[in-house]
Amino acid sequence: MVSQAEASPSQSQVFGVVSFYIVAAIVMVTVNKALLLSSPVPVFFLFCQLFVAVALLIASHFGRLISLPRWEWDIIPKLWPMIAANVLGLVFNNLCLQYVDASFYQIARGLVLPITVAIAVTTRQGAPSHRAIACCGLITAGFGIGLLLDRNSTGNGTSSFFIGVLFGILSSFTTAIHSIIIKRSLPQVNDSAVHLAWYTNVLSSFAIIPIIVLTGEVPAVLEMFFDPSQLRTFFYGSLVTGVFGFLICVAGFLSIKVTSPVTHMVSSAARGVIQTMLSVWAFGDVISRSRAASIVIITTGSIAYVWVKHSEQQKTDSPLAGREEPEDQVPLVAKEEV
Repeated sequence: MVSQAEASPSQSQVFGVVSFYIVAAIVMVTVNKALLLSSPVPVFFLFCQLFVAVALLIASHFGRLISLPRWEWDIIPKLWPMIAANVLGLVFNNLCLQYVDASFYQIARGLVLPITVAIAVTTRQGAPSHRAIACCGLITAGFGIGLLLDRNSTGNGTSSFFIGVLFGILSSFTTAIHSIIIKRSLPQVNDSAVHLAWYTNVLSSFAIIPIIVLTGEVPAVLEMFFDPSQLRTFFYGSLVTGVFGFLICVAGFLSIKVTSPVTHMVSSAARGVIQTMLSVWAFGDVISRSRAASIVIITTGSIAYVWVKHSEQQKTDSPLAGREEPEDQVPLVAKEEV
């Protein structure tokens, strides 16, 4: 039986985990953007990040930090929907970051939560409450303000900008799908998140190889290998982002486990604000009033949604709730990609 002291983490633990999550996420996005600005091979870059994650999982296994499962080929056909959603989500995510400013990236992918709720309703997982719908409406309004009213010198209105926004919407959709498919895939690996991460990273690495060929990146990859300076930059960038991508997965789980979904969403919002400020300094991004308003509205709506869901769950779990069924079963927090 877990004692109360073990169940309640100390303030230093909470501060350490939240700080760890924020720093890992900011480093990941900043280095990713810096490398994508000069890299003509965003999909191959993603393959290298997954390769690093697989290597770290293997190292953790031999270091006895985790226990990886024996490979079972009959599981693969059962996991292919999740692998497809994961690969498409990661590819769209990197392409979005390549085409839009780092400060606009949070806006371009701002529809993750509303799309997640919409899919949950469509697949009959439950109808959201009126307050939850209002929060999703606020997030959608923030996205619309950023898309339609932002007129600054960062390239809004150009074809590349709208391509980046399109990839952001596609990334939001695949992220929402992925968050739902994960629940259905966990039983295939005995409900082990580590085992699912192992199969996901290995299979996603193989699935991305044909995409590298289809996107025509092979000549650019071969050319890069004959350019020592470019190869060195790409190697260190892939290593850093691969390591921090792996750490973000760990940090995200720890953040929710040690704190709460509400605190995790607040720390995500804080990360987004810091990330936007750093983009101004590191990449010379221009933050217009409409862009700032969009970020604030999306962040406020996201935090409000999680707070509403958290309060509704507390009422449902209360002994006074009797036998009443929960008002809805929409996921509390959608899976987050950085």
